[in-house]
Amino acid sequence: MSDGTIQSTSALDAAALDSLFRDARTVAEFSGEAVTDEQLAAIYELTKMGPTAMNIQPLRITWVRTPEARQRLVEHMADGNKAKTAAAPMTAVLSFDRQWHEHFAAIFPPAPAQGAVFAANPDLSAVMGNNNAHLQAGYFLLAVRALGLAAGPMGGFDAAALDADLHAGMDRQSILVVNIGVPAATEPRYPRLPRLDYATAVTEL
Repeated sequence: MSDGTIQSTSALDAAALDSLFRDARTVAEFSGEAVTDEQLAAIYELTKMGPTAMNIQPLRITWVRTPEARQRLVEHMADGNKAKTAAAPMTAVLSFDRQWHEHFAAIFPPAPAQGAVFAANPDLSAVMGNNNAHLQAGYFLLAVRALGLAAGPMGGFDAAALDADLHAGMDRQSILVVNIGVPAATEPRYPRLPRLDYATAVTEL
């Protein structure tokens, strides 16, 4: 499908589509420009509006702000992710709250007692939390891009050790670490990798 055809069917203008999808890239190196408190708040305000199953919203965000906390985080990152995490203007640890069902009455008023069903079934609760937090992580990345920033999501880290350290006393399971900021002038460093075409990725029944 051509860009013109996409644009003719889109509710967003070309610049917005470029910022969110076509020109947006995963970033490893950032400029020295700080990420503001207002930007951090706006990222969450956009992220929370994406749909989740039964509105459960299990995603939790830990902003790693202080040098001491950043060093603790770096110790749990895979070797290839340590330097870029140490240098990023801001880093978020995305996790899901294993006790998300405790908020059920507030977030799903049509059936407030349903939270007890999930509390009694920890395996189902964990699957729901994990699946929907990953869904929200996608919204998070788009929210970062919508604010004119770039994200560098990473799965290379010791989640159990990270949670025991940075999330001590909180029943959270980390799923992603994301560096955030304004891209360095050297980014993107590599050409965009190929995407599967429509015929390969899509089945029509």
